Amino acid sequence: MSIKVEVIPQYRIAYVRQTGPYGPANIQAMETLKKWAKEKNLLTASTILLGIPQDNPETTLPENCRFDACIVLSEDYPLDDAICEGILPRGEYVIFKVKHTAEDIQKAWSDIFPALQNSGYQMDRKPIIERYIGDMTHNEFCEICVPVQPTTEP
Repeated sequence: MSIKVEVIPQYRIAYVRQTGPYGPANIQAMETLKKWAKEKNLLTASTILLGIPQDNPETTLPENCRFDACIVLSEDYPLDDAICEGILPRGEYVIFKVKHTAEDIQKAWSDIFPALQNSGYQMDRKPIIERYIGDMTHNEFCEICVPVQPTTEP
């Protein structure tokens, strides 16, 4: 797992929302988004796909948890009513690049918070993002992007 800090710019996104328990239905939402994007010829080597869980499953009932499968769009790309549109605000993130396997993702989640404590950052109040750039989806890697702010000393 590699780690870096990055400012993610504000992005215009198109997204498919899945509401319900996190899990296999999130994968289906991403497949629906990719099907739409493929039909629009939007899947290229520079495509950025995002998976954004909007709710904390520890504080939100499973049936109310929202997951957005997103694709970053140019500002001038015309959208139709077949898909939702939104904005991902600019922010600073600690980026953890991991193999996209159940075992590696689970290990990453157990390593992320101790790594954050040692980095001089604290988690910001934004959703954690899974990011796939270009052919990462074919190489079975993803980036877990944790929103951060510098730790303030008392």
